[in-house]
Amino acid sequence: MARYNRAEAREWGRENLVGVVNCTIPSFTGDLKNINEQAIRHDTRLAIEHGFAGTLAVSEVAITLPEYLNFQRIVKDEAGDRLLLVHHASWSTLEQNIEAVRGAEEAGAELVLLSYPPNFYPESENDIYDYTKAVCDATNLAVMLFPMYLWGFSPRIHPSDIPVRLLRRLVDDCPNIAAIKAEGGFPSIQSVIECQRHFGDEVVISMPIEGELIPLSQIMPIQFSATSDHEYYGPTIPQVFQLLRDGALDAAAEIYWKIHPARKAKGGLAPVLHGGAFLNRQAWKFQGWLQGYNGGPLRQPTQRIHDAQMNALRKGLIDSGLKPSMDPFREFFIGRNPVGPRAGGVA
Repeated sequence: MARYNRAEAREWGRENLVGVVNCTIPSFTGDLKNINEQAIRHDTRLAIEHGFAGTLAVSEVAITLPEYLNFQRIVKDEAGDRLLLVHHASWSTLEQNIEAVRGAEEAGAELVLLSYPPNFYPESENDIYDYTKAVCDATNLAVMLFPMYLWGFSPRIHPSDIPVRLLRRLVDDCPNIAAIKAEGGFPSIQSVIECQRHFGDEVVISMPIEGELIPLSQIMPIQFSATSDHEYYGPTIPQVFQLLRDGALDAAAEIYWKIHPARKAKGGLAPVLHGGAFLNRQAWKFQGWLQGYNGGPLRQPTQRIHDAQMNALRKGLIDSGLKPSMDPFREFFIGRNPVGPRAGGVA
């Protein structure tokens, strides 16, 4: 259970939402019939070792809700209070999301990343308000709003995805909104600047994109970077975040340029890996595998990753001096902690 009550969510957030939060994608047994507890514990331990303050338990994969909540329990059991467990409110309907967030409270989550279902088609700001408030009202947990192009709200609702005036209504009316993951109008930086100006004294403003986090932190206060595939860089983003917090700006800038080849490699593949307004979790899992995380098979339906993309991502890390795994790519599709026979492949 959370260490705060609903009325304390915002104060708790300002004190505790500090640091870098990565993503943990569920791992499955070789036959894809069950989640792989051994692999999940491996990824949780490595996230702690790499210096992450928390992890998002990703739900945007082929997983049932009971499996997902068990996945959260495993992460929480392995991490204890060493990682902030973030619930991924990304299910198919409002009703499912309410059921899921209530289960997440029991499983040990302390922050909710609020997403919107693919079949949710709001035609007004009030539609977004009503959906968002319904989720917030259904939980005692702190909630992080997420203006983002993935939802398809732009330009129909507003070019910023969720405009400031709507964020203002939600912050005023939902006391457990404790943070905003400010990616509105992505890839523009206007959203994070606007959110900091309007709401920075009330809630925590998160900048999850490391390529913007590092430069923006040199001119404005940013205490939280959540949630993103920071594990692609191993322990580097938590390390540079601490440098920024300590005011070691020259050292942080040096790291920014050091990892620029990896950043360019990942950004250059974005149209291929993130086409169709859908994040390629297979690619994100591969990025983590390059830094020692489990990897392993995902269930259908899932997007794919091919040799050209895998080679480019690994070369970006090599050129950045980040020493990725040089294991054969076939090992990624097995995982570092295989359990059970493989499904659909050669044993």
